[in-house]
Amino acid sequence: MPTTNFIDTATIWLHAGKGGDGAVSFHREKFVAAGGPDGGDGGRGGDILFQADDNLSTLMDFRYKRKYTADPGENGRGARQKGRDAADLVIRVPRGTVLKQAETGLVIADLSGDEPVVVARGGRGGWGNARFATPTRQIPRFAKPGLPGEDLHVTLELKVIADVGLIGFPNVGKSTLISTISAARPKIANYPFTTLTPVLGVVRVGEEQSFVCADIPGLIEGAAEGVGLGHDFLRHVGRCRLLLHVVDVSGSEGRDPEQDFVQINRELAGFSAELAARPQIVLGNKCDIAAPEQVEAFRAFIEGQGLTFLPISAATRQGIDKLPALVYERLQKLPPVKTFAPEYTRPDPAAAPKRPFTVTRTGEREFAVDAPWLERILAGTNVEDYESLQYFQTQLGDSGILDELVRQGVQEDDTIKIGEYEFDYVF
Repeated sequence: MPTTNFIDTATIWLHAGKGGDGAVSFHREKFVAAGGPDGGDGGRGGDILFQADDNLSTLMDFRYKRKYTADPGENGRGARQKGRDAADLVIRVPRGTVLKQAETGLVIADLSGDEPVVVARGGRGGWGNARFATPTRQIPRFAKPGLPGEDLHVTLELKVIADVGLIGFPNVGKSTLISTISAARPKIANYPFTTLTPVLGVVRVGEEQSFVCADIPGLIEGAAEGVGLGHDFLRHVGRCRLLLHVVDVSGSEGRDPEQDFVQINRELAGFSAELAARPQIVLGNKCDIAAPEQVEAFRAFIEGQGLTFLPISAATRQGIDKLPALVYERLQKLPPVKTFAPEYTRPDPAAAPKRPFTVTRTGEREFAVDAPWLERILAGTNVEDYESLQYFQTQLGDSGILDELVRQGVQEDDTIKIGEYEFDYVF
């Protein structure tokens, strides 16, 4: 388990592998006349998967490499040999990384589990000319090109995963506390400002019982609106199941403990109602320098709100021995670590039109057809081969494009544009 971690973001581009092209090939063998078409299909392009890796703790690598492209599938070959499927590209990220669409912010995947997640799918391989052979089309001289893989522009956001988060104003003793209950060793001094990065520590309760605690960077007034570390702090807390709210009960920094407690919770509520409802145990720290009346007055205030209060002193270990068991017992009653359910769903191919197209009149005697699937067929069409053109003509008719052109008043010799191709309309 790494001892430090922090909110980190990176934006990258993903390009899944293109499918291999189908082959145009004819069987050639001595003493075998007219062996027929035997072009094989192209291989599938590689997918892009993300895998959580506990050996990684930052997204630093993604600052130097922003583009990830999976291998394309191998083209088909003669003798009906299918091209090799490309290997998938596996990108390893720290556990707790959330993938979002860069443009919309919608969650694509949450890498908190052990299973790899497919984020971009490779293209399907094209058909070889052997697939187009029919009793009436015995010598097809065309094949289908492979389909392109998915392209995605994604943002990676790393959030701390910890069972317990220490929250509170700067300099209330959170760093001292986590260094006391775990092996974490943060820098500790009388700083007038907050820790800049969270510190993770594993707290041992027994030989096999433990939990992860995070010293979260301190809050200041206005954090919910982004003041100071602002949203960085609050995004850290979103992963924690239980909050240990540390308050300087002695008022040694000249602040009122009750006001500190109210202000921190106000900032949590301002950022997320769900976060404000997260279970809390309130730790009255620095009891060794507080008057007994101060401790009891704060205890009455906290317990009056139905919360558990524990007076401690991180510096002298007063009350510390009870804390790990109390926290572990409370964690057993809480749901597992929060994960972020994907909001992004790929369009269902079954629900979409099989062959969508639009026909637009772009001039007095000119029409444009927008149909990406048709452009792929055109790319694999041999315009000098009669049967290949006949196959293309059949696709036009079956899709309804010709009927739509007639409905819009197409005349003989009008120009039809399909992608980069232009044709004259002939009855």
